[in-house]
Amino acid sequence: MAEAKTRLECPEPTGKLLGTAQHAAVLPIRRATPADIEAVARLHRAVRTACLPYLPELHTPEEDLRFFREHVFPTCTVWVGGGTRVAGYCACRHGWVDHLYVEPAAQGRGLGSALLNQAIVGRSHLKLWVFQRNISAIRFYTRRGFRLVELTDGSGNEEGEPDALYEWRR
Repeated sequence: MAEAKTRLECPEPTGKLLGTAQHAAVLPIRRATPADIEAVARLHRAVRTACLPYLPELHTPEEDLRFFREHVFPTCTVWVGGGTRVAGYCACRHGWVDHLYVEPAAQGRGLGSALLNQAIVGRSHLKLWVFQRNISAIRFYTRRGFRLVELTDGSGNEEGEPDALYEWRR
């Protein structure tokens, strides 16, 4: 999987950014461990399939797993949430949110906001890429203070899909 521009997919479309402590009792968020890699890779694929059906399927499930094992988990801080199973995850690194995925059944319940809060803690700014057609994700991020920085024609990502760079500053 290419890492040039990673994506944020299909977070819940409503809600305001809330303190992590408010979500902790209802939607526990924890730091992911290597034992979570398979669940995160499966969730990643399932959310892309359900929420972004216009994207080409470029990788096999085995390639997804290898990408998370060899790239995402070693280079990012990964947070997972949803209780006894992984219903959402956020991978962030050095001022970037690389991935934020929440399964459709868990959307609209604050899990995406809680995961995003974990990425924001202690930071003064964050950037992220989102596909331009992912209107629900764009709404989610703009409602939480992210502002459009750049639009592209998609020639710089492996999907060939127009995307947008967003930035949040404290």
